[in-house]
Amino acid sequence: MLRHMLRNVAVIALPDVAPFELGVLCELFGYDRSAEGLPTYDFAVCSIDGSPVPSRSGFDVAVKHDLSRTEAADLVVVAPFDNPWYGPPESVSAALRAAHERGAWVMSVCTSAFALGAAGLLDGRRCTTHWLHTARLARQYPSAIVDPDVLYVQDGRILTSAGTAASIDAGLHLIRQEHGSAVATMLARRMVVPPHREGGQAQYIETPLKPVECATMQPVLTAVMETLDRPHTVDTMAGMAHMAPRTFARKFREETGATPHDWLISQRLLLARRLLEDSDLGVDVIADRAGFGSAATLRHHFAQRLSTTPQAYRGTFRSSQPV
Repeated sequence: MLRHMLRNVAVIALPDVAPFELGVLCELFGYDRSAEGLPTYDFAVCSIDGSPVPSRSGFDVAVKHDLSRTEAADLVVVAPFDNPWYGPPESVSAALRAAHERGAWVMSVCTSAFALGAAGLLDGRRCTTHWLHTARLARQYPSAIVDPDVLYVQDGRILTSAGTAASIDAGLHLIRQEHGSAVATMLARRMVVPPHREGGQAQYIETPLKPVECATMQPVLTAVMETLDRPHTVDTMAGMAHMAPRTFARKFREETGATPHDWLISQRLLLARRLLEDSDLGVDVIADRAGFGSAATLRHHFAQRLSTTPQAYRGTFRSSQPV
């Protein structure tokens, strides 16, 4: 397998291509910044037969190249397209496999990870896609190791990114790999984006506190959700249900799909996230109201489950600034 310096980039655009993600790839790799001392790429957008491609937004993309353009590329990217779970035509899968076999980078953006899966390039590899579709990707390609929490994943020369703007993070990562941190940072400044974003896409998943709907557990769960600031354990929750702890834990998992401890931590994190977004309360007070007891414990669970800190989360998602 040969290794290639990144000079030649081909983006595959399929019918109903997503304009934003395609635009990000054009901005990263298709804009001449040589006057600023940044790398310039031999960049092309190609379709299956070189014909124009309709976009999701009602306009066509005039394409001048067919898939033969990928044969010389050091990086082949599939832009997101409509209904990706049905897979692209075999000619696209063959082009992706050929690129990978000769040592080129192969990259997916958002749901185009399904195209890499259809080509067999995700088998045994870590990968990701938009958080709305990670479960489906894992079901459809069970040999893939799907990480639902990250913004992008590099596994060898395969690079997959999460939803929409995560394509910027993945592209900058690739440029950092090929040209170094100074070049990636300079390009990020030109694009007015951070060179590296903290955390993963788990922090972007919309997970509001919802009414509990369980058969026998509902009264207990409702009571716990209303008193998250109080100490709760498997034993105390089992007492509310008038069950032995072992029986309660088994029944709890049958009805909720989670252990009592995991469910409790998840609910406390949800409450903490809402308080960080919508209130001016300090982290210590939020930790206490959410039942974590200390800011250190809250930070531990934020790092473990959301790959970020409470302060960074608030900076990203704060809905209003304090007066």
